[in-house]
Amino acid sequence: HRSQWMGVEGAPTTQLLSFHMPLLYQRVGAGLNLLRSSIGVTESWTVDGMYAYRFRSGPGEFSLGLQASLRYWGINYQDERLRATQGLTSDGSIPVGNNSRYLPNFGFGVYYSSNRFYFGASVPRLLESDIDFSETAQEGGLEVRHIYVMTGMVIPLGSKLDLQPQALFKYAQNAPFDADVNLMMILMNKHAIGLTYRLGGSSVRGFGESLDALLSIQASDQLMIGLSYDIPLSELRESTAGSIEGILRWSINPPQGSEILSPRYF
Repeated sequence: HRSQWMGVEGAPTTQLLSFHMPLLYQRVGAGLNLLRSSIGVTESWTVDGMYAYRFRSGPGEFSLGLQASLRYWGINYQDERLRATQGLTSDGSIPVGNNSRYLPNFGFGVYYSSNRFYFGASVPRLLESDIDFSETAQEGGLEVRHIYVMTGMVIPLGSKLDLQPQALFKYAQNAPFDADVNLMMILMNKHAIGLTYRLGGSSVRGFGESLDALLSIQASDQLMIGLSYDIPLSELRESTAGSIEGILRWSINPPQGSEILSPRYF
C-alpha cells in the first residue's frame, strides 16, 4: 500500500497484490499482479499476467519477459469533490456521469543479474490507449509509453555488511527525464536500511521531488516487512505530510540458505 502526499485532498493511493514463482528448473518465471490506484475522481484496476524465460549468460543469467494486461479505467464526473467557477455542465468537453472503459495492453522487458550486479529495461505498456471520454475535444488523452531502465550492484564491506547502490531511470515522451538514486546498507543479507533521492518535482526550486527513507526487516525465512517514508522537497512540502508505503512479502517454502537476487526486494 502507498499513500502519496498525505493531507492533500484527492491525493494518489495505490494497492498492489503480486504473486510470482519459478517453473521448469528455474528457467521459466510466471507472475500475476492486481493493482488498484486512485487520484482525485479517477480510479483504475489493472490485472497483469507475466512470463519470463531465463538462460545462462557469462557469470549471471539473462531474462526475457512478456506482460499482458487488462485495465479498468473510470472517472466519476458526478463526484462532489469536483468544483468549477462556472459549473461543470457549461463545459462541453467534460462528460456527464460516471464514465469507464477497459484497456488491454502488453509490455516487454529484459533483465540480467549476477551475484553482484543487475541491469534491466522495460516498456510495460506498448499500446497508447485512448483514455479520453470527451466527445468534443479536438485532441483526446492517450496513455503514453513509459521506458524504465534500472541498474545496481552489491559492494561487500565485511562478512555481514554489504553496500548496494541502485538507480532507476524513467522516460516518457514530452515529459521531463526522471530518476531515483538509492543507497542501501544490507546486514547479514537480510535486513536493509537506506535512502533514495528522487529527481523531478519543482522546476523553480530545483531540489528534486523527495528524499526517501527505507527500511526492510526479514522477520523469518518466509516473512519480509518493508516501510518507506518520502519527505517532499518541492513546494508540495507546504501542503503535505509526505508519502508512506508499506510492503509485506511471504515466501512459500523458500530454499534454505539461498539468496534472492531480484532488485524488487530492496
